[in-house]
Amino acid sequence: MNVFVCITLNAQERKKLLSSSTDFDFFVHKEFSEDAPPHPDFLNSSICFGNVPAHWLECHPKLEWIQLISVGFGEYLEIDRNRLSPKFYMTNLKGFFAEPVAQSMLAGLLSLFRGIDQFSVLKDQTKWVGDPIREQLKSLKNAHVLLYGYGSINQEFERLLVPFDCSVNVINSSNSLDELDQTLSHADVVASVVPDHPNTRNVFNLKRLKQMKSSSVFLNFGRGSVTDEEALSHCLMKGMIGGAVIDVTNQEPLPHDHAFWKCPRTIITQHSAGGTEDEISKKISWFSNNLKHFIKGENLISTVDFELGF
Repeated sequence: MNVFVCITLNAQERKKLLSSSTDFDFFVHKEFSEDAPPHPDFLNSSICFGNVPAHWLECHPKLEWIQLISVGFGEYLEIDRNRLSPKFYMTNLKGFFAEPVAQSMLAGLLSLFRGIDQFSVLKDQTKWVGDPIREQLKSLKNAHVLLYGYGSINQEFERLLVPFDCSVNVINSSNSLDELDQTLSHADVVASVVPDHPNTRNVFNLKRLKQMKSSSVFLNFGRGSVTDEEALSHCLMKGMIGGAVIDVTNQEPLPHDHAFWKCPRTIITQHSAGGTEDEISKKISWFSNNLKHFIKGENLISTVDFELGF
C-alpha cells in the first residue's frame, strides 16, 4: 500500500517518517499550489499525509484516508463527497496546537495590557517615555473574558487565565448569536477560536464589534473568516475597541497594503501561534500513531465531521 506525503521534511524528519512502518511505500513531496494537477503518486496511493489541494480528492475515488497537518479543513468543505470512496476518512490535528496557541494568545493579550508592544517600538526609536505611559497600562486581574468557541485551544487558554481570577463566559455552537450579543458589551477580552463554517463566517461584523467596550481586546486564533476584516480595521483605527491580536486572516500571507498592518495596538502573529521547534516531528508521531489504528482497523483519532465543521 502506498502513502502520499505532502509536507516539507528535513533529513531527520524524513528518516523518522520512513521508519514509522515498513509495510508501506512512502512517496514524499513538498507542498503543492492550489491549482496544481493531481500528482500521479497521489492517485496511486491509498493514504495521504498532508494537505493536498482540495480538488485532488474528487479525482481519487479510491483514497481511503487523508491525515491533515492542520486543525482547519475549510478548504475541503465544498468538495463533492459523492465522488469520494465510501471508505474515505479525513482526520485532522484537533487538540494538537492547544498549548502553543493558548500561550501565544496569553502572550499577545498581556503584551497589549502591559504595553510591551509599545515598549518594543520605543526601543527601536531609542525613545524614553517613562511615567506618562504608566496610566495606559492595564491589569488582567479580574478581567471579564468571553470565549467564542470552546474547543481544546480555548479550554487551554481558560486554564492559563486561572491565576488572573478572570470571570469567563463561553459561547459555543450550542448557544445562539443572541446570547453572544448579550455578553459582548461586558467583555474586556473576546477570544474567538472557531473553525471556518457557514455558521461562523463574519460573525464579528461591524454591528457586533461596535457592541464591544472601547477598551476591550479582540483575539482571533481560529479562522480569519469569522471576522469582517474591514469592520475590524475600522474599529481599531477609530479607537472603537482597545486592540487586537490576530493570528489568522482571510488572505495569507496578509497583503502588504492590508489595513491591519497600520492598525494601532494590533499584534499580527502570522498564523504561527501554534509553532514549536519540534512541530513537524510531533506531526509525524501523530500520523504514525493514527497509522497503527488504520492498520488494525480501529477508530482513527480526530476524524472530522463535515457537517459540524470540526
